[in-house]
Amino acid sequence: MDRQDDQPCDAAGLGAFLRAARERLRPADFGIAAGRRRRTPGLRREEVAALCGVSPTWYTWIEQGRDVAASAATLRALAAGLRLGSVERAHLLRLAGRTDPDPAPAAQAELEPLRALVDAVDAPAYVLDRHWNAVAWNRAAARLFADWLGAPGAVPPNLLRYVFLDPGAARLIVDWEARAERLVAEYRADSVDLHHDAEHLARVAELTRCSALFERAWRAQRVVAREGGERAFQIGAGAPRVYRQFTLKPALRPDLKLIVLVPQGLSPRSRRR
Repeated sequence: MDRQDDQPCDAAGLGAFLRAARERLRPADFGIAAGRRRRTPGLRREEVAALCGVSPTWYTWIEQGRDVAASAATLRALAAGLRLGSVERAHLLRLAGRTDPDPAPAAQAELEPLRALVDAVDAPAYVLDRHWNAVAWNRAAARLFADWLGAPGAVPPNLLRYVFLDPGAARLIVDWEARAERLVAEYRADSVDLHHDAEHLARVAELTRCSALFERAWRAQRVVAREGGERAFQIGAGAPRVYRQFTLKPALRPDLKLIVLVPQGLSPRSRRR
């Protein structure tokens, strides 16, 4: 198989990681009798190969550090057979130079600490997943983005769908067209690993079909980092309200993004209102 990703494979590191993971396993946990003649710690290579549904020879080669190409699906089968956690599986895929095309969705329990975090922030704050669906937000964010986060339905509120398909976004976001075009360039950079992802492809197809601005911006192929900076919103009559945006990634969930909008020109006491 040809490697589809551009990331280099650390064959030696991959082999060492698999060997260590195999040696940590206890045969009894898999219904395998230890036996007196078992000399290797953990499971044997052929036992792991059987659990993962791969050839014993192929598994031996990859554990020995040979440059053996493996698909993301095969690597996920190895991770399942070795009973790796989500962080370990992501590390396995990175060592192999692969991107997980279908990572496990965040469990509700995993999001609770992030929900507590955004609730503790006085400024508008929300969390986006890899598809830019909002998965957590605080009351300040719901007030600022009333049409987006104020009354979400059954479908997770998506930032791109809001900006390009909700008429309220153009009224709220100052210099909406320029901000929307930059958002597309940021999403293109952020979604580089999603070229085989079904939800990503469906989202791009929908927005291309329904928004001429998105279609033009997506076709332009611009790529920029999701940076901070000033963001202005027109809330009612009067001068626009200005915020400074910060985008942060939780250490344990780098696939998520925490966005905080700090009000500018207000005293700390006023920010809490």
